[in-house]
Amino acid sequence: MPSDGELTALLRAVLDEVCVIVPSSDAMTRRRVAAKLREALRGDHYSLEALKRAGRDALVSAPTMWRAD
Repeated sequence: MPSDGELTALLRAVLDEVCVIVPSSDAMTRRRVAAKLREALRGDHYSLEALKRAGRDALVSAPTMWRAD
């Protein structure tokens, strides 16, 4: 299991990558994606791909105006 610091860095990197298309002013979407990433960690999904998938899934379920089609 990664250390807390490593997890924090990994989550931030995945969040930034997944939310690259989300305007910086849209904190609600970034919070939704971050929550899904934390959920994935609680399910012991620590791999980079599993976290990216969870983040992308959160964007797909975001309001239509921010969906990455």
